[in-house]
Amino acid sequence: MSTVYADPFCQAIEQVFKLMLDVEVFSCSSDAGLACANEQEVAVVVELTGDIEGVVLFRFPQSTTLKIVKLMCGMEIDQLDAFVTSAMAEMSNIISGNAVTNLSQENYHCDIKPPQIMISDRDKLPLHLKSSIPLQSAVGYIQIDMSLSKNR
Repeated sequence: MSTVYADPFCQAIEQVFKLMLDVEVFSCSSDAGLACANEQEVAVVVELTGDIEGVVLFRFPQSTTLKIVKLMCGMEIDQLDAFVTSAMAEMSNIISGNAVTNLSQENYHCDIKPPQIMISDRDKLPLHLKSSIPLQSAVGYIQIDMSLSKNR
C-alpha cells in the first residue's frame, strides 16, 4: 500500500496525541507490541469512502488504552468499560477526521463512517488487513492496520 494513504494517518495520530494528551508518537518496530501480546485490546474500525476506500483499524492494548483515558479525563481507570471504549472511539474518530483532512490536501476527497468498537484478545481479531504501522508513545504501544485503495 502506498505511503500516500498511510502517512496522513500517521501525521493525524501524531497531531491528535500531541494536542489532546501532550504525548509524542513515533515509529517503532513491530516487536515493540510483543510486550502487550497477552493483553486484551480496544480495536476501533473506521471505514473510508470516496476517492480512497477501505478500512482502518486502530489497535490499543489495554494498558495503553487505560493510560490514554486517564490523561483525557483525569480519572484513574482500571478496566475496559463502555466509558473507556466510547472515549477511544471518539479519539479514533478525531484522528480519522484529521487524516481525511490531510488526504484532502493531496486532492483525495473521502468521508468516514462512524467507528465500530471491539474488545478482543490481541491475536483473535477477525480482521486481517494489508498494512500495519507500529507506533510507540509515552502511554504505550499503538498499532494502525489498514487496507485502503483508490476508488476506481
